[in-house]
Amino acid sequence: MSNKISQFVREEVLALNAYHVPESNNLIKLDNMENPYGWEAPIIDEWLQKVREVQLNRYPDPEARALQSRLREVMQIPADAGLILGNGSDELIQMICMTLAKPGSSVLSVSPSFVMYKMLATFTGMDFHSVELNDDFSLPLDSMLKKIDEVQPSVVYIAYPNNPTGNLFNEADLCQVIEASPGLVVIDEAYYAFAGDSFAKHLNRYHNMMVMRTVSKMGLAGLRLGYMMGNPEWINEFNKVRMPFNINTLTQVSAEFALQHVAILDAQTGQICKDREVLFDQMSEIEGVECYPSKANFILFKVANAKNIYNSLRDKGVLIRDLSSNGGSLSDCLRVTVGAQYENEAFVKALQESL
Repeated sequence: MSNKISQFVREEVLALNAYHVPESNNLIKLDNMENPYGWEAPIIDEWLQKVREVQLNRYPDPEARALQSRLREVMQIPADAGLILGNGSDELIQMICMTLAKPGSSVLSVSPSFVMYKMLATFTGMDFHSVELNDDFSLPLDSMLKKIDEVQPSVVYIAYPNNPTGNLFNEADLCQVIEASPGLVVIDEAYYAFAGDSFAKHLNRYHNMMVMRTVSKMGLAGLRLGYMMGNPEWINEFNKVRMPFNINTLTQVSAEFALQHVAILDAQTGQICKDREVLFDQMSEIEGVECYPSKANFILFKVANAKNIYNSLRDKGVLIRDLSSNGGSLSDCLRVTVGAQYENEAFVKALQESL
């Protein structure tokens, strides 16, 4: 980079690497926690008819009211809870940080967890703190409570299930975290469809808690739609920094249509949960592979020489995610998304051949 550019760019941005997603290049794509299933032709035809009616020359509904109404109905969001939509969960995290980024304010999470918590804290000038998870990736409650008391975070992010480890933290421990936090606690339920549990049941109990979700993992990743529910007073403040028309018309119409057919999505996620257990058992039987239990649509596993295994899998036509370069508890760790049955079988075969 030229000195002319670097003298104007913030130092903390210069120190970052851009979020990189590798090209799949016709590989079996098991790297990005996507639902592997599409829609059957009659549903696609019905959806296309909806899309044909869209007036692309007009701005979208800035509040996405029809979509919000559908989300409340399908996701059983309490009538008295506030609701805000984002261009994926990432934009919601950005809104939160932009709203709370007072001088000296801080963000707290656990490590390892979703990288965007730290990145967006950095983008908005907030101090980022984290607490290392236990060796089994459980929450170190005492350390977490001590850190909350020490840094007085404006916001605490907890992924439930956690990404990239896939586990659910103890519910009672998280309740203590919420009760001890002076500011906001965001329970990030990006993988709630696979988890069998949700903190939404505590919305009326904790007014400093938000529950954040996305429809990406349940089969609508291309729409880039996230939503967050909780105390309307918090939601009102976040709405002030939300970009106008942030949810485009095609996403609004398509998501509303998809949620009318939520039974299809539910059946797909149910199949993924079944296949996750089968894949976990198959991987656990392979000598040299240590798998971590998951309540998401992916499995974290540890192998010796993870980088070599990752490259070998790619050479054999299977793309997963290499996390080993993160170091620490993720040293020699790889993460595989649960795919369709034939994709899982191809991955297991390639893994066996690579070890």
